Amino acid sequence: MPEGDTVLQTAARLHTALAGRELTRSDLRVPRFATADLTGRTVLDVIARGKHLLTRVEGGLTLHSHLRMDGAWRVYAPGERWRGGPGHQIRAILGNTEHTAVGYRLPVLELLRTDEESRAVGHLGPDLLGPDWDVDLALERLLAAPERPIGEALLDQRNLAGIGNVYKCELCFLARVTPWLPVGDLPEGVLPRLVTAAERLLYANRDRPTRTTTIAAELRTPPARGPQPDLTTAPPAPGRALPRTLPSVRVREPLYVYGRGRRPCLRCGTPIRRADQDDRPTYWCPACQSGPTPPGVSGAT
Repeated sequence: MPEGDTVLQTAARLHTALAGRELTRSDLRVPRFATADLTGRTVLDVIARGKHLLTRVEGGLTLHSHLRMDGAWRVYAPGERWRGGPGHQIRAILGNTEHTAVGYRLPVLELLRTDEESRAVGHLGPDLLGPDWDVDLALERLLAAPERPIGEALLDQRNLAGIGNVYKCELCFLARVTPWLPVGDLPEGVLPRLVTAAERLLYANRDRPTRTTTIAAELRTPPARGPQPDLTTAPPAPGRALPRTLPSVRVREPLYVYGRGRRPCLRCGTPIRRADQDDRPTYWCPACQSGPTPPGVSGAT
């Protein structure tokens, strides 16, 4: 799922493939810009702004794209097979003599003047991976609506830019609060630490091929007595509760809670819960995280 770290990686790949080279192929497959032709223009640079991509070309033009949930840019060498999806999902092609960049399933694609980029990204808060990162401004914006659930506030790119649904879930787990807890109800000192952790996690993952939020290897305490199964991957047998004390095991999973519904928590062994927040799948541990949960969903075991 594209978030600030993976969008930064995409920008770097596109910049390496396109910047400083003249475009020999240009094809924007959206009705509004279908007749636009960028061939003959040199790509100046490609940058990420939060979860937005800005491809700047000479002549004062910028191609703005956003990946949202499943969009992607792929870079291919001459003669290489395009494997990003079926042809009807292609929304943009930018090519030169050495590389071709192909945009698949891009829900946002527009051509605008470079001096008007603020129309596309001017609403964004401080960028967690950008030169404008300002922790105090991010905290100020998050605290402006204390009644808002922390999960929703973290996803609002006007507060801080770069966090998506994966990081939302992981950060709430690290803060030991549910995503439905209002910002104003966070324990004292938790919000500054959460925002700092967000910047550190995205920065740490900016070059990683696999997003990782867990400690490289967590050693759990063995039970006092009695044999216990290895619970890192196996769900409990039907009708049986997970033990609260787990066997000694090295954890090698990249994420604490996201995508791990009904599997045991890496910290305590309680089954991870899943529910929607703002139509997004949201994961949390009912034992490790305190706070409200959606109506009809039990928050404790």
